[in-house]
Amino acid sequence: MVTSIPAIDSSLTTPKVRSVALDQPWQWLAAGWRDLWQAPAASISYGSLFVVMGYWLVYLVEAHFQYALVLTSSFLLAGPILATGLYDISRRLEAGETATLGHALTAWRRNTLSILLFGTLIGLFMIVWARLSAVLFGVILAGHGPSLDNMSAQLFFSGSGLTFLAVFTVVGAAIAAIVFAISVVSIPMMLDCKTDFITAVLTSLAAVRANPGPMALWATLIVIFTGIGLVTAYLGLAITLPLIGHASWHAYRDLVEEGGIEPQPF
Repeated sequence: MVTSIPAIDSSLTTPKVRSVALDQPWQWLAAGWRDLWQAPAASISYGSLFVVMGYWLVYLVEAHFQYALVLTSSFLLAGPILATGLYDISRRLEAGETATLGHALTAWRRNTLSILLFGTLIGLFMIVWARLSAVLFGVILAGHGPSLDNMSAQLFFSGSGLTFLAVFTVVGAAIAAIVFAISVVSIPMMLDCKTDFITAVLTSLAAVRANPGPMALWATLIVIFTGIGLVTAYLGLAITLPLIGHASWHAYRDLVEEGGIEPQPF
């Protein structure tokens, strides 16, 4: 069995983080899969909300491809905060408690201020991403971009379209990497220990710095499973996002050393 190896200090003011084996993300996925099927009604119902959200967003922007592309990719940015309820389901299962959809939908109340501040930070990143995308769209495609009906031809068979896709991907990946680094253990930690927003973010950054290889693999797996959910006309999100959310709880449990901050009761 793959296990984490000795902890290292992240800073003088934040909990210790562990170094983990390179293949540990696969163990997180396996644990997340078990959690999903221990509470299938709550998990899949929660995941189905993402499916409805996806269709609703596409309906709102169906005539403007650039906005549809930005909103779709924003699932990767908003995922950590949207999955709060899934972390709580795993937390309750680990504690031997009942996990319901109602508990998941109100999990944010466990540490309202810190989670709200983190959500605000993610919202700012999404605004920046939306504005940058609009600038790229206007400059590279000169405001004459593709609609949803003819996007394939204009994006994949024209020089400006390919340039837009390349730059869009690079810039989006850079922003997503920052969000990943500050969020990989942040919200699970806020739920578990009721810790403050700054401590959670600093601990998350320390965990990424201590585990560049495993974190790169974990980020790749998140992108892959989110992508699977998106390319299945959003239907796959009902399974893939709960899987990632539950697995992220187990990532937190492996990466942050127990005992630095005591878990708090609800």
